[in-house]
This record gives sequence, structure tokens and C-alpha cells, in this order.
Amino acid sequence: MAGRERLSDAAIAAKLKALPEWKRVGDSIERTWRFESFLEAVGFMNRIFELAEEADHHPDLLNSWTKVRVRFTTHDRDGLTDRDFKMAAKVDRI
Repeated sequence: MAGRERLSDAAIAAKLKALPEWKRVGDSIERTWRFESFLEAVGFMNRIFELAEEADHHPDLLNSWTKVRVRFTTHDRDGLTDRDFKMAAKVDRI
């Protein structure tokens, strides 16, 4: 399936250059946002839920009051694929 092949370390490093706020953590990429209020954080998460459902590619989300951490990996490939980076770019545009 296109976009579902596990990426090499070199490919991951190259793709992260286009997403400077994201960092690699093991076999995933993640970014954390801070908001003015809990409701803003929840609203942000709701927009991510919609994107994830539409793409059928779901992140790990962690919310702690006004902070939201988003982490992508392709679980069935045990690592990072193009899908993770495409979704990270979509989340950045929210």
C-alpha cells in the first residue's frame, strides 16, 4: 500500500526538516502545544479527531489541562511512514 512502507532513518531525518517543531521519539514523531485555556486545548484535539477519522490514521493524544501532545507512528509497520508526516503537516495547519 502506497505511503505505508517503513521509512529509513535518513528519510525520517529529511522529512523532519520540513516539520521543525516536531521531534523524533523512538519510532514516532511528536509535538506539544500550549493553549490559553482547557477549552481551547479540547477544541484543538477535536479538530485533530476529525482529521484522523477522515484519514483513518490516529495519533496518540495526551492532554494535561492547557497542554496537548500529539504523537504519530504507524503501529502496523512498527515505525514511521509517509502517513505520519502527512498527518503531522495537516495538524500543523489547524
